[in-house]
Amino acid sequence: MELTMLGTGNANVTEYFNTCFLLEEAGQYFLVDTGGGNGILKALKNAGVSVMDIHDIFITHEHLDHLLGLFWIIRTAGHEMSQGNYPGELRIYCHSGLVSTIRTIVELTIWKKTARYLDERILLIPVESGETREIAGCRVTFFDTGSTKARQFGFILETQNHIRLSCCGDEPARECEFPYIKDSHWLLHEAFCLYRDADKYHPREIHHSTVREACTLAERFRIPNLVLYHTEEDTLADRKTLYTEEGKRFYHGNLYVPWDGEKIRIV
Repeated sequence: MELTMLGTGNANVTEYFNTCFLLEEAGQYFLVDTGGGNGILKALKNAGVSVMDIHDIFITHEHLDHLLGLFWIIRTAGHEMSQGNYPGELRIYCHSGLVSTIRTIVELTIWKKTARYLDERILLIPVESGETREIAGCRVTFFDTGSTKARQFGFILETQNHIRLSCCGDEPARECEFPYIKDSHWLLHEAFCLYRDADKYHPREIHHSTVREACTLAERFRIPNLVLYHTEEDTLADRKTLYTEEGKRFYHGNLYVPWDGEKIRIV
C-alpha cells in the first residue's frame, strides 16, 4: 500500500493544503477527507491521480477544511458521468448525521444535470461506529472518536497483507479509540504544533495536541510507525526537522512528518 499526503496543514494554512490523504492498494484508491476547496483537484493532479480513478471517499467530519473539496470532486465526477467518461460509482462514506448535510449542499450548489447522479451513481453511504466495510480491497472499520466539537469518525484499515493502519481524524486519540488503535502497525495522528509552542497556539483549547503528546501516545501503544499531520505552518521550511527532533525524544519508532504530496510506502 502507498500513502500520499495530499495536504498536511490545519484549517487556516495558506502555504500548505488542508489535511487529506490518499491510500492506494493494487491500483484502487481510498481518499480520506478532501480539504477546503478546489485545491483538492490540483493536489490529486500533482499526485498523478485523476478524479475518474477515485471511487471511494471517507469524510471524517463536517468541518469545512475536511468537507468542502468533496463538492468539487462530486461536480467533476458528475460531469464526467454525463459525458460517459466516469466508470462505475462514486461511493462517499461518512457518519449518518453528515449525509443530509452533504445532500443539501449538493442540491444547492451543483448544476442539476450533474447532481442528478446522486443516489444513482454518486452514493452517500452512512456508517456506524464499529461497522466494517471492504474498500479498495481492504477491511475498513469505522469508529466514533468521541469528539465534543462535531461528531467525528476515524477508522482502522487492514491491508491484504494484514498491515493495520489507524486514523484518528484531526483530534487527539481518546480512550474510546484505544481498543481500535492499540494493535496498529501505523498510526496517523494530528500534531498541531511543537510542545514548546503550546503557549502560542493553545492546542488543547482547540482540541488538538502537540508533537510530544502524539508521540507519547504512539510510544505507549508501541506502534511501529507514526505519521504526523494537521499542523501549523509558521515553522514552514523547518517543520520536518523540528517536529522530528522533538518527536524522537518521546517516540522510538519510525516517525514521518510529510510535506504535501509526499508518498510513504506502508509495509
